[in-house]
Amino acid sequence: MKKITKNKILTGLIVLIGCLYLVSCSYLDVSEYIDDMTSADSVFVRKALLDKYIKGAASYLPNESKLYTVTSDPYQISSDENFVPWDDGRHAGTRFLQNELNTFTYDFANWGEYYKGIRKANIVIARIHECLDISEVDRRDYAGKAYFLRAYYYYLLLRQYGPIPIVPDVAFDSDETIGNMAIARSTYDECCDYICSNMQTASEMLVSKRSASSEIYQPSKGAALAVISRVRLEQASPWFNGNQAYSDWKTEDSQFFISQEYDNSKWGQAALAAKNVIDMGIYALHTIQRNSNTPPLPGNVSALAFPDGAGNIDPLRSYSELFNGETSIYSNTEVIYACDAWRGYGESVNWLVMPQQMGGANGLSLSQSLIDDYYMVDGRDITNSSVEYPYPSQSEEYQPIGTTTDALLNFSGYEIRPQTAKMYINREARFYATIGYCHSLWPGTSYLGNEQGYRNIEATYYKDGNCVPTANFPDDRCWSGYTLKKYTNPEDNLKGVNREKAHPIIRYAEILLNYVEALNELEGVYTDMESGLTISRDAKEICKYFNQIRYRAGLPGIKESDAADVAEMRELIKRERKIELACEHLRFFDLRRWGDASEELNKPFMGMNVEAKTNQRQLFYTRTPVNQKYARRSFIFKMNFFPIHRATLDKNPKLIQNPGW
Repeated sequence: MKKITKNKILTGLIVLIGCLYLVSCSYLDVSEYIDDMTSADSVFVRKALLDKYIKGAASYLPNESKLYTVTSDPYQISSDENFVPWDDGRHAGTRFLQNELNTFTYDFANWGEYYKGIRKANIVIARIHECLDISEVDRRDYAGKAYFLRAYYYYLLLRQYGPIPIVPDVAFDSDETIGNMAIARSTYDECCDYICSNMQTASEMLVSKRSASSEIYQPSKGAALAVISRVRLEQASPWFNGNQAYSDWKTEDSQFFISQEYDNSKWGQAALAAKNVIDMGIYALHTIQRNSNTPPLPGNVSALAFPDGAGNIDPLRSYSELFNGETSIYSNTEVIYACDAWRGYGESVNWLVMPQQMGGANGLSLSQSLIDDYYMVDGRDITNSSVEYPYPSQSEEYQPIGTTTDALLNFSGYEIRPQTAKMYINREARFYATIGYCHSLWPGTSYLGNEQGYRNIEATYYKDGNCVPTANFPDDRCWSGYTLKKYTNPEDNLKGVNREKAHPIIRYAEILLNYVEALNELEGVYTDMESGLTISRDAKEICKYFNQIRYRAGLPGIKESDAADVAEMRELIKRERKIELACEHLRFFDLRRWGDASEELNKPFMGMNVEAKTNQRQLFYTRTPVNQKYARRSFIFKMNFFPIHRATLDKNPKLIQNPGW
């Protein structure tokens, strides 16, 4: 392989800055870059320096645990699950559905940073053969990391901007003209295929799973295959598969950026991609064994051992301890790819959701739509509940549960307070693991000081409750009467300490749901031309993997007769993803790929009536449109993709702006 010369490096630099990158004064110090590259001969000869260089390539990855504060994109804040009441620089995502972001906005301008990571990954791939003091096993693993990084940066770009330019894997020749170095956007399908090809290469080089503490957050074979599963599922989905809303959006050579012909075989690709992860046999849904404090299962839930039933597990702890740090990342069988939730600014979610008494801002509000979609404990809908586990009538739902049945108030280490409204009783385990409602308990047991009122907070969101905002910060309140507890350990307290946690970016439950969705939509038999593997829609297979999610939640499984109906199964899958993957940075992208974003994101944001006082319980527990500026949101067509910054377009005449911007 030819040695990369300084002229080629300079030329490549011009291309990447001039044609692709969003340039700002602080973006790139050119002299520092040249110094870095002129010393590349020594960098790539030694394993220790090569390792540092690869870590430098990974440094442009966003911290995906930052769901709401100092985020890399606006999409979690902009989902129908939640909103925050601020539009400061740390919460710029609130501006997205207010239509306050434009092509001159520097918020979420990730284009240049991600291409910078791609450049470094390309250099590693081109020069890793030069390293002298590395074993062939480690060389393959390091190369696999570089392929993963290159593909993952492209995936992040594709998710945010839609089709993007795929830069050459090697530098341009020094005599190439600037005009020829301008690069146009590839089609969506071309981007997906390139990402998946690189991830496949990565999967063949990377170790199956990371276990060493120094590498636990680095990519593995499973992570690479899991990203392929995500990409293929999105590629098969209606918004990107035969979507004629983009019939006027074409490349310079008149190819459609988004495929105009529906291709059902893409669901087959997606199904096989998910099955490849499953067949590794090293991942499983996280479960905790049941004990004396685990409540009995409803009669319609299989009492067989998991994964054929829920008889031997504690559903609440199985789900909650996956996220709250109780189970270490090293022993968590469900997490496929994760990041450290303590990177950067510390654990921002706890700050956002905790009551003020514990040092929190009390500023995240969840939607009534999310709350109402959680099932009753026996799997029935709240609108069609059973006699044994009834959802209360409108005249009763606001009333406190009282102290009549101790088993209802204390289970699986969770305590329901007597003043809790009846509408929150007998709900499925994931509800209690995820939702903070009025009168929910925040133990915060790590605070060991003598001050009263800093732990065991029973949060109340009435107008005169104990979580009202201060005069100096009038927006710091829970505007819907619901907040998020999914990532909060009972010990966590900003007046004390927070449990260290890993934030799951991709987990096995998502892969199972990807698989059953792809199987459900598949028509006929799909055969992969490279591997020769075949797959077809199979109701029994759908039940097998869908029911693992249900059983882990302590719910009854579906029957093959349910899975036989494609339309019915589609709605079950959509709802299951909404519940199981709540507030995990996936909902916006699900709504978009299904073509449901316009409908769901334009609905009124509903919650409880937080203007009612403590002595107005019935009024408080009335579903009401939330009266706050950033809850009044509007989604329009152009918001399906983020705009490319004007400065980037000016640098590259071949770039075409996203529709509507």
